Amino acid sequence: MKRVLAIILGGGAGTRLYPLTKLRAKPAVPLAAKYRLIDIPISNCINSEIERIYVLTQFNSASLNRHIARTYSMHGFSQGFVEVLAAQQTPESPSWFQGTADAVRKYIWLFAEWDVDQYLILSGDHLYRMNYADFVKRHRDTKADITLSVVPVDEERASDFGLMKIDKNGRVISFSEKPKGDALKAMRVDTTVLGLSRQEAKESPYIASMGIYVFEKQVLFDVLKQSTDRTDFGREILPASAQDYNVQAYLFKDYWEDIGTIEAFYNANLALTEQPDPPFSFYDEKAPIYTRPRYLPPTKLLDSRVIESMVGEGCILKECTIKRSVIGIRSRIETGCLIDDALLMGSDYYESPSERAKASESGKVPLGVGANTIIRRAIVDKNARIGRSVQIVNKDHVKEGRREDQGFVIDSEIVVVIKNATIPDGTVI
Repeated sequence: MKRVLAIILGGGAGTRLYPLTKLRAKPAVPLAAKYRLIDIPISNCINSEIERIYVLTQFNSASLNRHIARTYSMHGFSQGFVEVLAAQQTPESPSWFQGTADAVRKYIWLFAEWDVDQYLILSGDHLYRMNYADFVKRHRDTKADITLSVVPVDEERASDFGLMKIDKNGRVISFSEKPKGDALKAMRVDTTVLGLSRQEAKESPYIASMGIYVFEKQVLFDVLKQSTDRTDFGREILPASAQDYNVQAYLFKDYWEDIGTIEAFYNANLALTEQPDPPFSFYDEKAPIYTRPRYLPPTKLLDSRVIESMVGEGCILKECTIKRSVIGIRSRIETGCLIDDALLMGSDYYESPSERAKASESGKVPLGVGANTIIRRAIVDKNARIGRSVQIVNKDHVKEGRREDQGFVIDSEIVVVIKNATIPDGTVI
């Protein structure tokens, strides 16, 4: 794996994850009480012994830079690194990144300096655990120019993805973006070619791209230089490349979830609380997910009831009930609260007892969740101040709505409290 360079695409403005991306880059969005999205692909790289990693981003990258600098400091006896490359304007390239391929194209001069055989291109907003060594081995064994990682998909979900057809040797011969009707049926493939059993192939007769690719070094240079107007890998570069290059498919059969929307992000986080076997587990000693060591104190539970939930470090939960929820680091939840089917991202800092008392005396809401508050089917971003006797329950079942001046947004009936927002005492949402 020393001959592989990883390039993680940090994504665009992250509009589908707004307002979680209002003040941060998409890869920096908190995940699972203590991690960030970027920790997933970086950890997969490290566990696969790929230690040279670039992260491309252009929106709100300050917190992402800070997280990576504090977390991934490779030792001085190797060439390993994790480095953020932000979009920049130059005389030769005055525009910002126009798409995934354009982002790589603008830094191709830097990637060319490394003596490697393959480039591994990854997405920054997926939840999965993969040994990329197996992926690269398949690429090398088939003498492919490009290899795409794909997942088997059933009929019901197939039209939500970019699909592809393969021949009997696993070579990709055509692509179709979110087809429906007859166009969908035309994309059915025999997935036993890629290793599924007959029964599995019958249940999942389609293959969808994961947005993860391996390119031969020279092939990447060629496809990016041939058509500079092609800015996206999935929609333009790869469909055009299938004609002239050996493009292979690698089947990934384990858990994989695209968490690029509020609903998918919410569901993926709460699925982590399932027992006994969540679809994705952070409890794997052989392939751990790494993140920043914060040296926080243990969480303190004061006569509280916690049911099927995850609670990060450094929290104080006082006489409250937590049901099927994910509670982030440094969360403070007061007496009489009910947190049900909710994701609380916690806080970046503590307020001392004297600071909290001073805030209350001045009419300001202290950091955390105030007494007798109910939060149900919601996401509360970091450093939010939720007052006493607040109800965040979407009582009118609103599907979509923006109340940013009041500190929240509703997306897919999920209330999202914005980072640093204050929700006053007695508010009902």
